[in-house]
Amino acid sequence: MDEKCLSDLRDQFPLLQQLTALDEVFWVNPNIETFQSGIKKCTISEEDVRDAEKRLERFAPYIVSAFPDTKSTNGIIESPLVNIPSMKKSLESDYQKLRGELLLKCDSHLPISGSIKARGGIYEVLKHAEKLALQHKLLTLEDDYSIFDSDRFRDFFSRYSIVVGSTGNLGLSIGIMSAKLGFNVTVHMSSDAKEWKKDLLRSKNVNVIEYEADYSKAVEEGRKQAAVDPSCYFVDDENSKDLFLGYSVAASRLDKQLKELKITVDENHPLFVYLPCGVGGGPGGVAFGLKLMFGDHVHCFFAEPTHSPSMLLGLMTGLHDQISVQEIGIDNKTDADGLAVGRPSKFAVKIIEPFLSGSYTVSDKHLYKLLKQLADTEDIYLEPSALAGMVGPIKLHQSGMEYLQKHNLKEKLTNGTHIIWATGGNMVPSNIKEEYYKKGEL
Repeated sequence: MDEKCLSDLRDQFPLLQQLTALDEVFWVNPNIETFQSGIKKCTISEEDVRDAEKRLERFAPYIVSAFPDTKSTNGIIESPLVNIPSMKKSLESDYQKLRGELLLKCDSHLPISGSIKARGGIYEVLKHAEKLALQHKLLTLEDDYSIFDSDRFRDFFSRYSIVVGSTGNLGLSIGIMSAKLGFNVTVHMSSDAKEWKKDLLRSKNVNVIEYEADYSKAVEEGRKQAAVDPSCYFVDDENSKDLFLGYSVAASRLDKQLKELKITVDENHPLFVYLPCGVGGGPGGVAFGLKLMFGDHVHCFFAEPTHSPSMLLGLMTGLHDQISVQEIGIDNKTDADGLAVGRPSKFAVKIIEPFLSGSYTVSDKHLYKLLKQLADTEDIYLEPSALAGMVGPIKLHQSGMEYLQKHNLKEKLTNGTHIIWATGGNMVPSNIKEEYYKKGEL
């Protein structure tokens, strides 16, 4: 981007100055619409989400068979929703009193791959496997899908390949599930990807290709590999509808969990959800599903590292995926590897624009501090990127008063619920967990 364009953008969007200075910022989306208005323009529907739910239910017998640790949930890949009162007290002593309940959605502890990517990533692989099996008359929709866990199916899938580009967690979910089904799978990993994630994938017989460049390069190379091989399927994290739908299924399950905890969501009991954001498919899918479930009573905020505010930048400028953080002088280097994305998803950014309440950024140092704090207060250990949501309620209280007043929420906060979406951490090796914890002491 030339200096004149950059200068014009700075004039038009004063927050850009703070973004490029790597300050933590809070941004309210001026283009948010009512749910009824936004859904009319949407290219995906509630029916698409229900279709994804049904597919995952069909695959539940296979999941139980292939991954016995999912037996307790009958093959449904879901995570706990827990109260974190000690963390809430700790945050209040550091910042200010928080009005409303504070809960943690532990996608960090999802079965199979230990992150939010176990939703969308696994769903897309399963959908592709189902499609191939149906096409080749190996399956009918009425079959017991545990037959996928057999040599016959593994031999069949070994004729096909699956490819993905990733900063880490999507690679884990795609790699583990594809390899288990019998596919030949290659994960193109960006420079941000942690060594332990690459080692884990290799231990599952996944082909890992490493790059010195960032996420965009890994995706580009994956796309190229798939383009020259008709038996190869590319999971496109930048544009995938199926990934998005896999994430969106989380909402109806969350609704059940809230009811079990006797938590009401309605006009007088607002729900605030804080979602770490990289390319945008994961948080976008979850937020879309939540909007389908709760309409205007849920308020979703994305959280990004100060060094990788790609979604905030794309939405604020209206340029969507046509601008990257590097073009405004930000390096896209962060320890929050799953969020180290310089350009938002073309698909997710457009769908989520009318539904997103806002975005904010958080520094790596802040992430480590919050990581240690959660470990000390609740004995829950996450990876750095998963803590991005934790400071959301504080940011809303400190900088979101205009938003709260505009939407008549100020007086309702006390009756509200804040959910921090913890996106990963359960599979982090103990020695790495210790390193993360020590960084929080600095």
